[in-house]
Amino acid sequence: MPHRSVVTVSALAALLRIAVALAQTPAPIRAQAATAPSRLSTPEELQAEFADVPCEDADRQAAVRALLVKAGAPPSAIRVERFDDVENLVLVKPGATTERIVVGAHYDKVREGCGAIDNWTGQVAMAHLYRTLRDIPLRKTLVFVAFGREEKGLVGSRAMTRAIPDAEVAGYCAMVNIDSLGVATPQVADNMSSKPLARFAGDVAKEMEIPFAHAAIGRANSDSSAFVARRIPAVTLHGLSNDWATLLHSRNDQADRIHHASVYLGYRLALGMLVRLDAAACDAYR
Repeated sequence: MPHRSVVTVSALAALLRIAVALAQTPAPIRAQAATAPSRLSTPEELQAEFADVPCEDADRQAAVRALLVKAGAPPSAIRVERFDDVENLVLVKPGATTERIVVGAHYDKVREGCGAIDNWTGQVAMAHLYRTLRDIPLRKTLVFVAFGREEKGLVGSRAMTRAIPDAEVAGYCAMVNIDSLGVATPQVADNMSSKPLARFAGDVAKEMEIPFAHAAIGRANSDSSAFVARRIPAVTLHGLSNDWATLLHSRNDQADRIHHASVYLGYRLALGMLVRLDAAACDAYR
């Protein structure tokens, strides 16, 4: 169960103050790519993405595609990778090298609830990461993946990682997975993350002055585990509290239960991590 993540009224107020301060602070990416325009999203822009959450599983993939197009992705650049029993939606931002960082979030949902927390929050954060970084020249290639059938046993991420040839595994530098923000501070799910990358997330949060915790989620799993199994450094960022079990996989998983400052802070932490991972050696966190 998550710990050190109980959300109180005062804690939520503090989250909101931090989110607003970050929104007004120059992005660290400007120092990395001073000659290129960056487009930091605001808390209000992320919040607007929850006005119409697709609550039917059959509608989710098309809704993710629309979200990526809205974020500036050329429709022709978004492809479906089909495996035997799953479809992943993939968008590649080429870098100066073929070294890769995967940014992932699953798009499917369980039957109960609307899947707003689990995991439309991940899709919104991922789309806005692409929006921010799309015009910035990076050293590494970013692979944005909306995974299918995560709820059925990490089917999409396991299919993707099994398809990576052994000779190419070393070129996958890291995987940052976003799963279920929106309730509490950004946290690393330690039981489904590589230790070096989990520590790195905490270091970036400290540098950015973002509240952060390590909080394993017992009896749960997410797409980062498929990459860890292939010895690719991977981390899952979530934003859950101690009462997560009353929200996820239930009819309570609705857009009106989301604290939008939490989603924004998750997006900013992931952004800071990606920028620093891009500048690091590919094997820095193996």
